[in-house]
Order: sequence, then C-alpha cells, then structure tokens
Amino acid sequence: MSLPMHDRKTADLPGHWLFARLGKRVLRPGGLKLTHQMLGDAGLAGVDVVELAPGMGRTAREILDRDPGTYTGVEADENAAGVVRSVVGARGRVVTAEASKTGLEAASADVVIGEAMLTMQTNAHKAEIIEEAFRVLRPGGRYAIHELALRPDDVAYAVKDDVRTSLARSIKVNARPLTTEEWTDLLTGAGFTVQKTAYAPMALLEPHRLIADEGLFGALRFAFNVLRDSDARARVLNMRATFRRHRNNMAAIEVIATKPA
Repeated sequence: MSLPMHDRKTADLPGHWLFARLGKRVLRPGGLKLTHQMLGDAGLAGVDVVELAPGMGRTAREILDRDPGTYTGVEADENAAGVVRSVVGARGRVVTAEASKTGLEAASADVVIGEAMLTMQTNAHKAEIIEEAFRVLRPGGRYAIHELALRPDDVAYAVKDDVRTSLARSIKVNARPLTTEEWTDLLTGAGFTVQKTAYAPMALLEPHRLIADEGLFGALRFAFNVLRDSDARARVLNMRATFRRHRNNMAAIEVIATKPA
C-alpha cells in the first residue's frame, strides 16, 4: 500500500511523511504519552468519535482500543485513507474529505479528535477546521487536540517568526504553532470553552522519545533506515537540530474544549 507522496523526492517530502517512509509510526509532537493522556481526558468509551486527518492510523488504533460507540476517520489523502482503512477494518469507517469540509452531519459526534494537523495550517484555515469540529459535535461534545505550542505566552514576535521560519524550512511545511493564549482564542472564537491544557516536551527525534514511542525494535529500524539513506539522514539531522535550537520556545500541547450544552 502506497504512502502519501510516495513518488516525491526525499529533499522535498514533508517531514511527517518522510518519517513515515523511514518507518516511524508515531508522528505526534508530544509522543504516545500525551496522546494517551488526551484520549483519556476526552472520554471515548461508548461514544461517537470523529478523528480528523488520522494519517497512518496510529491514533485510530488507540481510539478503537478504548471501545468507542462508533469511529469515523476523515482523511483528505486517498493513500493515507487506505492505510487507515486497513487499520480500522470493520470497526469503523474512513471517509475521504477535507477536515474543514467533512461532509458529516451536524451534531453527529460526541468527540472530535485532531493531532498535529492544525499547526500545519494558516490561521484562517485553522479557524475553518475548528468551526467544522464545532458543527459536527453535539451540544456538550468535546474537541481534543494535540498540537505544537509556542512558549511562553509573551514570547517576542521576532522569536515566533524565527521558530516558524526555521520549522517551515526544515520540515517543508508552513507550520504555524501558536501560544496557549492564541490556541485558546481560536477555540473560544468558534464557541468552545477550554476545559484543560497540558504540555509535553517537543522531543520527537530524541533517543528516549523514539524508544518510548516506537519500542526498541521500531527505534532501531528507524535509525537503520536513516543511516542507510544519505539524503534522508541530512533531512532528519537538520530537523533534529531545528527542534533542539528552539526547544525552549516549543512544546507539545493538549487542549480539551467543549461545545456548550
């Protein structure tokens, strides 16, 4: 089964799809630990869950392990949608659609989940996706996100600009992480009430995080694939250097927001 952008050169491939090509399965900034915490906080047992941009289906598997009433994945890339369908099987469905225009019925879900996808959008498109999540949720429903945050809230604009520019050059995606205050403003502007925020270090490419997320065998597989591909190795080392250089101003953030009952 083909991965998204399987025919694109390594030098031009967005960072998360490069990681997937190299065998990395957890593509979230706060790792599995923050994902597990977010899913626990969202309360999934017996409820209707929608996941936006499920990617390789790693979180879909975690969601299904928590026995939701129903699972629906919304994935814009048909290749990625096929990968997620192979993970979900008969336990849910995956539709091919944009996160901002899911085609799902209004007030049809109890929980909407999105990870590491809003960060990659412009602020205007972030707002469109958040508004769609609000539309799809029933009153009292929960929107759970796991994204990149800029820290602290009063970080200087020049630092924000430097982080965003460095990320865009390194991961080949126009990433625009926000401060906690900015994430909160976007969510409340769409009608949500923020119930909880939590953080984890942005340590995606650090050895301890690789082992925690992928297991020892998976981490070694990823390292072997990186070592044998000089172009990929240059990209990965550049991304790790970028993450390390800005580690005092970046963190993974979990936010749980609710739609008024």
